[in-house]
Amino acid sequence: MVHGATAIAAAIERKVRVEATRSARLTIDSRLRDPKELLPAKKVVESLYRARKAEPRVSISITSTLADGAGLGSSAATMIAIAAATSALEGWGLDRAALVSAGDAGERLVHGNPSGIDATTSAMGGVILFKRGEEPRRVELPAPVTLMVAFSGRRRNTGRLITRVAGMKETYPSLFTSLCESATMVSGLCAEALVKGDSPALGRLMTYSHAVLARAGASNRRLDQLVDLCLSSGCLGAKLTGAGGGGSVLAVPPPDENDARAVAEKLTKRGYDTFFTKIPTAGARAWTE
Repeated sequence: MVHGATAIAAAIERKVRVEATRSARLTIDSRLRDPKELLPAKKVVESLYRARKAEPRVSISITSTLADGAGLGSSAATMIAIAAATSALEGWGLDRAALVSAGDAGERLVHGNPSGIDATTSAMGGVILFKRGEEPRRVELPAPVTLMVAFSGRRRNTGRLITRVAGMKETYPSLFTSLCESATMVSGLCAEALVKGDSPALGRLMTYSHAVLARAGASNRRLDQLVDLCLSSGCLGAKLTGAGGGGSVLAVPPPDENDARAVAEKLTKRGYDTFFTKIPTAGARAWTE
């Protein structure tokens, strides 16, 4: 999606929760993150107040069920949640576009040149087709779909992966363009499979997508091994999430619930943090108490 392709993305059920309260000065508290990684969050809050010519007298508390560096959009979800909570506290009424803009500003400090897909998905929720520079399109599902996520245990570095993929584009420009075109086609077919509830087709498309992303330099040995383990254990398909290079694998579990649980237990015993999520699920919500 960074290089002109259309991607499909979905919000998952694991969340980031942010509480914003009045304070004498700006403070940000999170026991789940490296203090160095809180700087982008601080910058987002400061920029929101600066735009309104006000001092950020607010205390931000962050809790999360999303692992950092897991390829699940945790940084974008955090930035969106911070902007939404602060907006609710101050009565600013930020709309979706403003939330995404704030989230993107924080993401740039974390990842360098993100596409915006994580921030957009976190703000909108649901399932979307996303192309950089265009209005995202919602994919309306007639019924919820259950997917499985397995964390490889290795943190990904989005900025490094963007550089690696850009290197492939520079070395093989025609091949890279063709891969982007096929990625756009696959995203559309995945949307159709989701709408039809065709899990076998969705799985095959996801596995193909993983192969395309691997050729573009986004995968590594550990992710390939995890995808292979998912497939050999009975999943209908699997692919890396996010920018790859670490992070997680998204899989279509076996249709039988007992078989699906058995796969998850097998992956967990192998050391992979594994959970199920239903899509679509809601995006950012904010309220005052």
